[in-house]
Amino acid sequence: MGGDNSPDATLNGAYLATKELKENEKIVLVGDENIAKSWLFSKNIDSSIFEFIHADEVITMNEHATKALRKKPNNSISIGFKALKDKEIDVFSSAGNSGAMLVGSMFSIGPIKGVIRPSITSVLPKKNGGVGLILDVGVNADCKPDVLFQFAILGSLFAENVYNIKNPKVGLLNIGEERGKGNLLTQATYRLLEDNDDINFIGNIEGRDLFNDKADVVVCDGFTGNVVLKLAESFYTLIDQKKLSDPYFDRFNYEIYGGTPVLGVDGNVLIGHGISNENAIKNMILLGKDLINSKLNSKIKKAFK
Repeated sequence: MGGDNSPDATLNGAYLATKELKENEKIVLVGDENIAKSWLFSKNIDSSIFEFIHADEVITMNEHATKALRKKPNNSISIGFKALKDKEIDVFSSAGNSGAMLVGSMFSIGPIKGVIRPSITSVLPKKNGGVGLILDVGVNADCKPDVLFQFAILGSLFAENVYNIKNPKVGLLNIGEERGKGNLLTQATYRLLEDNDDINFIGNIEGRDLFNDKADVVVCDGFTGNVVLKLAESFYTLIDQKKLSDPYFDRFNYEIYGGTPVLGVDGNVLIGHGISNENAIKNMILLGKDLINSKLNSKIKKAFK
């Protein structure tokens, strides 16, 4: 039921994803079961290819997350998190109210023991054809050095286990490459990162290095990361509006990546873009499958034990 284009985009994206799943992999639709089955029937889609968890309330995109979660106990986001907590599902994904998804992640599932602040990431398309990651991109506007240090660990584990980047290079986003550059936050974080042998820290990187192969994981506070994310999205939008096509810039299309995991919570949670279409929903579901198969969550637990 979540997202600006629901339920059509959500249900059609789920149907497209079923075509790429194995026989023992099943999509569970959380929301109004009657609406879902009626829509599937209208498209001549056999509803038995899905499982259903009924939830008859919806948190709209403009509602206050905490208030809505409290006032609407049968909303699809709360019911989805309960299913995840009860091990009825292995990953919970939604393009609905992102605030409610984050609140649910923190209070329904909770952070992994030892994780100070969970984080969300964004993919950085690289000029060499690969991808990198930047985190945080909006959840944690203000951070302390130990939080950024943990982002480096979370990002490295995600890059290595889901995107198969071996020994990922970690860079700290800064206003200069030199060791002493930056504000008090980046200077203190630099010292923490350089003293840890478990992270392949390569030092400071500047904004001009985001899309080359200098670093695979870029660490920054959520304020800075969100500015970077929105700037990259705006370039793609401008290129698209001008009807220009370029294989590299086409990779900035959010639909390709589907969503972002909430790294550091005790369960597999994916948040999609509110404007997600069926292609983005499909790719978010498939990314969720990769999270499960990579056992990323258990590896994060081990790292923070």
